[in-house]
Amino acid sequence: MTTHSDSKPDSIRFLASLDELIRERMAARPADSYVASLVASGDKRLAQKLGEEAVELAIAVTAGDRDEQLGEAADLLFHMLVALNAKGVRLEHVSAVLEQRHAKMVLQKSEETQ
Repeated sequence: MTTHSDSKPDSIRFLASLDELIRERMAARPADSYVASLVASGDKRLAQKLGEEAVELAIAVTAGDRDEQLGEAADLLFHMLVALNAKGVRLEHVSAVLEQRHAKMVLQKSEETQ
């Protein structure tokens, strides 16, 4: 895994590519696209799929099967990206929030130790 701030590990680059592909499928709406059909089915269906995948991951976590956990986590992440993109929220927006929270926590920890 690369640690340089200007270079992303392949897995992170893939998530950014997947996020872009989801937006492309939403815009082009190919007839054979799962993403396009899911988005066309509406917010309620998107939310239902997101909840379903979250529950399946929670169950996999309690079952302790790593392969199942990985598969369900991938399903949840994919459906989360679809749902967020349907609302105009991109992966980098979520990442920015996480970075801000992390920076705030690091600052608080630093202030506590002074």
